[in-house]
Amino acid sequence: MTAQTPPLLPPTAALLAELTTIVGAKYALSDPTDQAPFLKEWRGRYSGQTPLVLKPGSVLEVSAILKACNAARVGIVPQAGNTGLVGGQIPHESGTEIVLSVARLNRIRALDATASAITVEAGVTLSSVHSAADDAGFLFPLSMASEGSCCIGGNIATNAGGVAVLAYGNMRAQVLGLEAVLADGRIWNGLSLLRKDNTGYDLKSLLIGSEGTLAVITAATLKLYPRPQDVAVALVAVASLESVDTFYNMAKR
Repeated sequence: MTAQTPPLLPPTAALLAELTTIVGAKYALSDPTDQAPFLKEWRGRYSGQTPLVLKPGSVLEVSAILKACNAARVGIVPQAGNTGLVGGQIPHESGTEIVLSVARLNRIRALDATASAITVEAGVTLSSVHSAADDAGFLFPLSMASEGSCCIGGNIATNAGGVAVLAYGNMRAQVLGLEAVLADGRIWNGLSLLRKDNTGYDLKSLLIGSEGTLAVITAATLKLYPRPQDVAVALVAVASLESVDTFYNMAKR
């Protein structure tokens, strides 16, 4: 007989008080006006409710939050820049889930020019990574319309593609290592600068694209590329669908 997972429960007043203590009252939002930006998808198609929006400032605070909620069987909804279009970052309308925003995890921890890599926290915006890479003479290739507000944690959790995906690959191809917090509060430090790493299971790839269902991503080490010396833009009209493949292969060469 298969063991049944206990159902999730609504948070108690004692748990809400404990969570507030972990991050501090300033970063535990219970007022509906303060919560509003975290409860609705930007097009207004998805909306939800929560008793508390938490904005932890460190991986240790994330760990404490997940440990407490796991023990109490209370659901957590991780949220980065809230630019997603499928509603995965929005809490359920029942109002029993806690929103965990990574907005305050917004430090660029290190940029290693020798390793061509940058380590950033989950709440760093994509445009900030672009700026840091550009200042150091590098390119970070992931690019999309929301790059001024979307965050690296969300880019990784959704395995974002963007407009340069054919040339450089999805977000999965840009990640060298991750730091994440598991559901029970354990911190997994898989940050790495290695391009060639054949040691055991590729755990980071399980988390990339997992939409917050396996862990809360708190930081990542990302690949940087040489900045192109020349850029040319062409508008090309093709005569048939079949010729698109021919043109694409020519462009790759």
